Amino acid sequence: MRPASMAAAALAGVLLLTAGCAPSNKEYKLGQKAQALQDYETALIHYERALKADPNNAQYKISVAQMRFDAAAAQVELGQRLMAQGDLNSVETALGHFQRALDIDPSNALANQMIQKALSTIAELKKAGGKPLPSPGTEALEELRQMPPELKPISTEPINLKMTNDARIVFETIAKLAGLTVLFDPDFQPRRISVELPNVTLRQALDATALESKAFWKPVTSGIIFVAPDNVQKRREYEDQIVKTFYLKNSLTPQDLTEILGGLRQLLQLQRVQQINSQNAIVIRDTPDKVAAAEKIIDDIDKQRAEVMLQVSVLEVNQNRLRDLGIQPGSTAVVTFQPRTDLQPNTSSSTSTSGSTSTTVVPQVTLNNLPRLSTADWSMTLPGAAVKALLTDSTTKIIQNPEIMITDGDKASLRIGDRVPIATGAFQAGVGVGVGTAGTSLVNPLVNTQFQYQDVGVNIDATPRVHPDEDVSLHLDIEVSSVTGFQNIGGIQQPIISQRKVQNDIRLQNGQVSVLGGLVQHTTTKSVNGWPGFDKIPFIKYFFTDQSFQTQNDEVLIVITPHVVRMPNLDAENMRSLFTGTDQNVQVLPQTQAPTQGSAGAPTIPPSPTAPAPAGAPAPAAPATGGVLAFEPASLNLAPGQTTTVALVVRNAANLYSIPLIVHYDPKVLAIVDVRNGGFLSGGTQPIAIFHHEDPAHGQSIISAMRPPSSGGVNGSGTLVGIVVKALAPGTSTLRIEQVSAKDPQAKPLTFSTQEATITVGTP
Repeated sequence: MRPASMAAAALAGVLLLTAGCAPSNKEYKLGQKAQALQDYETALIHYERALKADPNNAQYKISVAQMRFDAAAAQVELGQRLMAQGDLNSVETALGHFQRALDIDPSNALANQMIQKALSTIAELKKAGGKPLPSPGTEALEELRQMPPELKPISTEPINLKMTNDARIVFETIAKLAGLTVLFDPDFQPRRISVELPNVTLRQALDATALESKAFWKPVTSGIIFVAPDNVQKRREYEDQIVKTFYLKNSLTPQDLTEILGGLRQLLQLQRVQQINSQNAIVIRDTPDKVAAAEKIIDDIDKQRAEVMLQVSVLEVNQNRLRDLGIQPGSTAVVTFQPRTDLQPNTSSSTSTSGSTSTTVVPQVTLNNLPRLSTADWSMTLPGAAVKALLTDSTTKIIQNPEIMITDGDKASLRIGDRVPIATGAFQAGVGVGVGTAGTSLVNPLVNTQFQYQDVGVNIDATPRVHPDEDVSLHLDIEVSSVTGFQNIGGIQQPIISQRKVQNDIRLQNGQVSVLGGLVQHTTTKSVNGWPGFDKIPFIKYFFTDQSFQTQNDEVLIVITPHVVRMPNLDAENMRSLFTGTDQNVQVLPQTQAPTQGSAGAPTIPPSPTAPAPAGAPAPAAPATGGVLAFEPASLNLAPGQTTTVALVVRNAANLYSIPLIVHYDPKVLAIVDVRNGGFLSGGTQPIAIFHHEDPAHGQSIISAMRPPSSGGVNGSGTLVGIVVKALAPGTSTLRIEQVSAKDPQAKPLTFSTQEATITVGTP
């Protein structure tokens, strides 16, 4: 093949490869940019396009799965924040977000669960007239007291009574004034009492009489009360009890539940209470008053614990400087006597070792040759000198800046560094062994070497306690250590570990910087080596002395700064005290005021919605009018098993953005098998999200249609969705829209009137 042909083929291959890979790479990069901006739904669209272009790319598959989860989780989180507001509009908007989350990720079980919760909440809010519902655990204490039979006297006028008589007579008199009947326990003993009840309510009159007569009363029905002696046995026999489960949100361990449970038993003398660790719950069975008091205590205690971000800065600087300059002369001189040979006699000494013989000549001089000695018979070894010129300058800086998030009261540990092995030994005593008749000998003791590991570096143990004023008390153990050298111990090189440790308790303000421990060590070493006296002579000393000057600076600084990132959510209700009766009789009474003559206790009757308004009163506002939702065709005949599509059309819509709704039908006659886009919300070009959830057991179909974010609303009339229905059995069923939560792009509600459709399924 010619070179030109080969180049053309290679170019064609590169172009084909580029054409096949470029679209997927471009979409993937766009998805990454959208993900960085936390626009998860847009990122999911780009990732899905990239995966469609390259289905075998594992990275694309992982990105699609992760982004589908993140996009659905973001919708659920947004819906939960709206649900927490508690009003009808917010909950309806939250329902749309939950439906969108389930449409993005059908496997998101939390979204499905929140849809059911939102639907039930919407029904309760509509039943309550749109008023916000009390959150779990904060319902009024009076509602707890109304769980047993509620006393409804015929007369609610204030009671004015002054009499001295038998207790039975007094109870019966008060009951007759209120139109009630009194029953007495067989053990109730007559007791003469005196009562003076000026302008009090029925409950106050009964309580005062019961206190005077050593008795207690309880409602049996709305018009009957029961009176019995006030003792432990009778109260246990007659007092009503309720069971309630408290799910704690902020306890972390079973020990937390046990601590709360012990406090409730001690404070309220609860007898029947059970701790459920698997559900993080406490179940209480007792009187309504004790359960109400327990609820107040649990609500006050079960708060999110404070959290502290602890910033620790460890600064360590080591500086070593050495200057060694000068001439170090020798410190010794050796003089050796070596006489000439003609002055020495022929003498020698021989030594024999293991059969070998060596001869050593010892220098000797006879006395008659002493006058002949001279300087030639002596030798001297002069000392040497070493010239030194050395300069060493080393600096070591260690900066550690860890951050630790700690929950109030918990201990956090941080280890930054190495684990250094340290040898440890265990010795075993020697064993005596006999060796013939010469005696005994010992076997050498055995050494069993083991190793333990020690954390070397920055070691931090901190336990915070956050105060209500956001001050932080800290118990700290901070250790900064390092290996500075090694030492031979028993033939093993053991590390030498330097240690700087701070252990203290301090209290700091939020964000206050504090130096917990600082250590500055400055060492100066000066040494002079040379001949004595010469080190004092100027200039000459540099030829006969060696001077060494060494400095060591070691500085360690530990700085700590606490930042409170979360505090318990305490409100005025948690700080309010609660009336709980006496030690033996726990009561939680509603705080009521004494009625005034002629007006106390008079019920307030709301005006009838159909009654004419009083003269001069403003007329009620007419309900807002809006679009219309209708089924086409409005009447339809089907045979069993037949499938058809019913159009849900919208007329006169204004700025419609999203429209969740519930369609009701007879599940014995019909089934809704699919919901399709009708094109109205699309506007011809925009893709829309359609959610469909079927509940055949109740004959309900949840349908939601929503335009893309930032796409605005649409106006006019058209087909919203197409509902595919299947005839099941002979009969007649209506398609009825039970609930509509239409919104504009600003999440403001839109009003729609609805029309029904009738579907008749004939016999085959």
